[in-house]
Amino acid sequence: MDATVRLRATGTIAPARTFVFRQPAVLVAGRAADCGLRAPDDDRRVSRRHCVFHLDPPTARVSDLGSRNGTYVNGVRLPSHDPRPYELADGDEVRLGGVVVEVFSPVARRTTPTGGDVAPEQYTVLRELGSGAQGTVHLAWHEPSGELRALKVLHPEAAQRPELVHGFLREIRTTRTLSHPHLVAFHEAGSTGTRLYTAHEYCDGGSLDRYVAERGGRLPPEEGVALILQVLRGLTYLHEREADGDGAVRTVPDRLVHRDLTPRNVLLTGARKRPRVKIADFGLAKAFERAGLSGHTVTGALGGSFAFMPRAQIVNYKYAGPPVDVWAAAACLYFALTGATPRDFPAGAEPADVVLRHPVVPVRRRSDAVPRRLAGLVDGVLTDGDGNNQRGMSAKELAQLLQEAT
Repeated sequence: MDATVRLRATGTIAPARTFVFRQPAVLVAGRAADCGLRAPDDDRRVSRRHCVFHLDPPTARVSDLGSRNGTYVNGVRLPSHDPRPYELADGDEVRLGGVVVEVFSPVARRTTPTGGDVAPEQYTVLRELGSGAQGTVHLAWHEPSGELRALKVLHPEAAQRPELVHGFLREIRTTRTLSHPHLVAFHEAGSTGTRLYTAHEYCDGGSLDRYVAERGGRLPPEEGVALILQVLRGLTYLHEREADGDGAVRTVPDRLVHRDLTPRNVLLTGARKRPRVKIADFGLAKAFERAGLSGHTVTGALGGSFAFMPRAQIVNYKYAGPPVDVWAAAACLYFALTGATPRDFPAGAEPADVVLRHPVVPVRRRSDAVPRRLAGLVDGVLTDGDGNNQRGMSAKELAQLLQEAT
């Protein structure tokens, strides 16, 4: 088969243009006069040098060049300035502003992993979103619904460890009952024979920590507060819910505490200027009103991320209640406002020891751009809520105070 890549540009490029490559080449797309794929001057959504195609027939890759409005592949925005170009396949569609570039490379067809591979047959894996010790999260196309989903697959070796399988199944039981605009939606779970998987709503805006980094390391106070208010609405639902997913009222409320709220687990979706927040990752979530009765958490066990964890969560992890989530939400706001964590973690220091012994650094010592009233509120929550008292401020109360302080 002839090793050829064809790119067909349409949209605001009219008439359509077709580029044929049989040898390695680079094609820059943008409005600048020296771009090989030049967009019209009046398509202001396209940057002067927007993205670059790397052609090495039969393969084709694309990477964003730091464009203002982003480069999208099959509706998914590529990371800006990512040093690793995204590999394209036959039939992929790249969009920059009003320009649409279709990829034709019969040799480079995207395959659908099936059976005991990465994903069940109804999913087409597009790319990896992240990986950890227990599993990998993929961006996948769900063919029956036509939706993009986040597919979390447990590693085969992790499936041999009963405690990890137990935690994975507990996360499934927890998330499938949740339904709220500020929680990542659960779609389905199952196994491919050798791997357990769950499918969740895909959030195209990435995580809060990445968003803060892209905005220069700090957010304006109004914007940071607006995002955390959404987090607090999601937490209020978790902490106060009294109904099943179908609306049936429980005899005993099954209220949950997340216990691992961090900027990495706060995801964004929707319009870039006013994103919607979704809380993700309920692997450590637990019904706090039944703490100690389920056997889920052994006395002395510890989970969560130390940088966004109050002392109470270490001292009394098994019985950690809603106040640990409220503290973590305030810590996420601290991070959004200052670009730093509430505590300093010196190199070589034991993280748990830092949480137990080191004080929180006042907000305005990190950034004097934060208004005094708002800084005082955040400092107060992170200091007062850092003891062993489980009767701390509720998510709803903190939301009210934040609205009054901004």
